[in-house]
Amino acid sequence: MQSRVADDGEFKIQNSKFKILVIKPSSLGDVVHTLPAVALIKRHWPQSRLRWLINPEWAPLLEGNPYVDEAVIFPRGEFRGLAGWAKIPAWAKSMAAQKADLVLDFQGLLRSALIARLCRGGEIAGLSDAREGARFFYDRIADVRGARHAVERYLRLVAEVGAPIAPTLEWPLPPGNPPADFAPSEQFVLLHPFSRGEGKSLSAEQVREFCAALAPVHIVIAGRAPEKIAAVENAADLLNRTSLAELIWLIRHAAFVCSVDSGPMHIAAAITPALLSIHTWSDPAKVGPFRPDAWVWNNGALFQMRNLDSPTAHQPCANIREVADFVAGQIKRG
Repeated sequence: MQSRVADDGEFKIQNSKFKILVIKPSSLGDVVHTLPAVALIKRHWPQSRLRWLINPEWAPLLEGNPYVDEAVIFPRGEFRGLAGWAKIPAWAKSMAAQKADLVLDFQGLLRSALIARLCRGGEIAGLSDAREGARFFYDRIADVRGARHAVERYLRLVAEVGAPIAPTLEWPLPPGNPPADFAPSEQFVLLHPFSRGEGKSLSAEQVREFCAALAPVHIVIAGRAPEKIAAVENAADLLNRTSLAELIWLIRHAAFVCSVDSGPMHIAAAITPALLSIHTWSDPAKVGPFRPDAWVWNNGALFQMRNLDSPTAHQPCANIREVADFVAGQIKRG
């Protein structure tokens, strides 16, 4: 055993070369929200070996991350159906063979808590709002009452195990890759208009209105869509044609990013201040961009996140055409 709990309740390490397991397999936005917390943990214990259990589709987010020693793929898709159940024992045995001295369950579900118990060599730490009875598996519980945003909740877990919270957070995302056969000759606005969340997406008509209002500014439309949209003269349609790494590259190179509430929006919030997040019904306080200078369109108003709770600082904005006019103004200001 390389860790213990001191008399005052603080988590102590007896050997700096100990093992940490982070459990946060999904979803895209939640993985992004966990990046600063993991960076703080590794910076506090730089000699530790930190492994992150993650779904294969989100593993590219951890490429080149200086705070993650190993991305452990959780093959969730392989465990479906009767044939999938037969594969679980072998995977469980391989996980149990590498006991962690500290397991951090950022997922907060029964499945993640069971994995934490399986991999436990020392202590398990989790969140007080964990669901499905997961908290009963934890040795240490971070009180997240009053924490509005997911990032704030995850930082509470960092503090619970004794790692200090730095005033400036780090978001170590990879540089990404340029999409194949895409070489922009001028600045472009990246539009991410669709989300899997019910009622969060723009309509096809709103997409066309947005592009037309910004003409002749070049628009790149990216993300996932259930069906094709009609061609727009000043827009390049990359829907369903980009990988996660390519989407990150587009976000990094866009003059401005306009996105509905989604995982890619949270990637943009980690990368650039030139962002407008569209919230049709979701609460920006809980799931908005985690940066004070990002813009939000919600309930017919535009505002920066720093002014979320100051309605007098909100600007009226009735429709997507007025959103496009706002974006055009932001681009002109540089």
